[in-house]
Amino acid sequence: MPDRHRPRLYVGFPLTPGGAGDLEPGQAHYLRSVFRLGVGALVAAFNEADGEWYCRIVEMGKSHVRLRVEKQSRSPEPETDLWLLFAPIKRARLDWLVEKATELGVSALLPMWTARTQVERINLERLQAHAIEAAEQSERLSVPKVHLPEGLDKILASWPADRQLILCDETGAGEPLADAATRLAAGPTALLIGPEGGFDQRELDAMSKLSFVSRVGLGPRVLRAETAALAGLAVFQAIAGDWCRIRTR
Repeated sequence: MPDRHRPRLYVGFPLTPGGAGDLEPGQAHYLRSVFRLGVGALVAAFNEADGEWYCRIVEMGKSHVRLRVEKQSRSPEPETDLWLLFAPIKRARLDWLVEKATELGVSALLPMWTARTQVERINLERLQAHAIEAAEQSERLSVPKVHLPEGLDKILASWPADRQLILCDETGAGEPLADAATRLAAGPTALLIGPEGGFDQRELDAMSKLSFVSRVGLGPRVLRAETAALAGLAVFQAIAGDWCRIRTR
């Protein structure tokens, strides 16, 4: 079976030669009912610490699958340390945003409450599941963590000193994103996308006074929140991120 057709699963247990681990019930169902695999079949398993390994199914029950680790197919790889901060949007568009942001290589997803955020609740478990599925399909070796939502003020008050924050300003007051990405190419970075309707002016004024914030524009058109996020991520990855690397498989 060609590698591109072999099931690829993110696992939480260590991947070491001769080791073994149990899959989650949903993963077991996926292998049994979708791929119709049985004992003896090979699958690919991965995590950020150990890379990707070929594993063999050694036990299979109705909701239980146990894998034995056999051979490494990819070593762990460095990835761009790029966070995405976003105000929650409606469910279908938010699911799509998390999926595509994972494909584009974000290392963490941080939902935030702003003055104009319209969505009041999000399902973190569902969003994390979308991130895992997107990592499996895009051949990433890591899965971005979806953090608990917090207020913008609280996030900024505890902001890590070594991380630059690129504020995507829908008013067009900032420098071009390409210029900021070139200038901030080295070191941990985060991209901040506002809510539908944009940031409150008081929020923009407060962020403009912070030394770690760079205000940028995203061109001459008004973009929806999810479009702005993905466009910003793509520009940053192309200029300062990992799009200069080639696929290794």
